[in-house]
Amino acid sequence: MVGLLVSMLCRFFLNLRKSLAASFNQTITTNTRNSIDSHSHSSPHRAGNAAFAAKDFDESIKQYTNAINKDPQNHVYFSNRSASYASKKQYKESITDAKECIKLNPAFIKGFYRLATAQLETNDLDGAATTCKQGLNVDPGNNQLEKLLRQAKSKKASEKLKAKAANQKSAMSMPAMGSGDSSMSKELLDLQNQLRKTYKDLNIANANITSAEKNLKMNQITIGELERIPMEEERKMYRGIGKMFMMESKDGVFDHLKEEMKDDEKKMEDLAQKKDYLERRMNSQQQNIVELMSSK
Repeated sequence: MVGLLVSMLCRFFLNLRKSLAASFNQTITTNTRNSIDSHSHSSPHRAGNAAFAAKDFDESIKQYTNAINKDPQNHVYFSNRSASYASKKQYKESITDAKECIKLNPAFIKGFYRLATAQLETNDLDGAATTCKQGLNVDPGNNQLEKLLRQAKSKKASEKLKAKAANQKSAMSMPAMGSGDSSMSKELLDLQNQLRKTYKDLNIANANITSAEKNLKMNQITIGELERIPMEEERKMYRGIGKMFMMESKDGVFDHLKEEMKDDEKKMEDLAQKKDYLERRMNSQQQNIVELMSSK
């Protein structure tokens, strides 16, 4: 009997909680709509802001359009509608509005941000980089534009690497020619083997450059930390030698780190030259393979 009573009470409280939650959600939705409606009576721009905050982007586009119709020279309205279009992934329209915003007010930095963001989303990497640079001329050091510029450059470099890798794979995987022309088939095979070796050497050079850059960065950080220690303060310092540590003076540690940094910089310079040579050789080998295949 007690168990039945407890079970009934549990179901009662569960239904009550569901009812309260549904009522709360309905109240929130009603309040949001009422907020948009009340704003629409005062100005389309405020109504657009309220709709945008509520993530009702269709409504915000409608209200910003009404605001633009009333005041087509207001750059902020175009900027806000551009953001609404971007939120709906309608980047073509977002780009059009962002350009109009910049045209109306070339000093309004958000216009450049809206345009660069939409260009990046449409993979117009050169356009996005140009827009960021133009915006940085207006507001040097702007964090948002600098971040977008880094993204555009990184994506551009990544696409170049993918394209180069695809060309290399295509060239290295070209089938040998038939037995009807054994001399040409042997020449093609030799070129493919040379290309594979060059590609391997280039990967090793890139790995060594990355390692040298990492070591140089670590030494720079270490020197920076050591420089923060007061000169008059005496501390025991140790320098790593293989798997061992040897006690050394602060000046001695500084001298060793600076010497290592010089070595790393020289190594990076040599590796950069080797990388440039290998890339030129690889391009030449790829071209030779293409020409040989074309002459078949």
